Amino acid sequence: MSGRLAWVVAGFAAMAVGTLAGWNAGLFEAVAQPPALVRALLVSAMVLVALRLLAEAIRRIDASRHVAPGTADARDLAALIRGVRLVFLAVAAASAAGGWLLGSALPIVTALLIAGVDVVETGFLLIVVSLRGERPAD
Repeated sequence: MSGRLAWVVAGFAAMAVGTLAGWNAGLFEAVAQPPALVRALLVSAMVLVALRLLAEAIRRIDASRHVAPGTADARDLAALIRGVRLVFLAVAAASAAGGWLLGSALPIVTALLIAGVDVVETGFLLIVVSLRGERPAD
């Protein structure tokens, strides 16, 4: 359970950083507009991260589709939730890449907020699923 709570705390931290960064435009504009070579490397890295996350999400979601109806358990549901989490994290990575590509802080702040909200939301869902799976059968 502590690992799941750590993810929830990390999600809240990302939302807090995104919110605080939105209030300090000067600092965050400096982060969004590093030298051209650094920006190119950041854009490339974020695009690769987004593609990798999307590929893993597709793999996990596809694996959960092959479970026979009525036989899914908490572990299958958790795998599906993690797959959906990876889709949203891929969107966040693509948003960050767009921010560095454009030299704008807004997509980077948006990426932090997307990632933070998604991690918090799916963290809570995974906690609920794990608690639901630990109940004794009636």
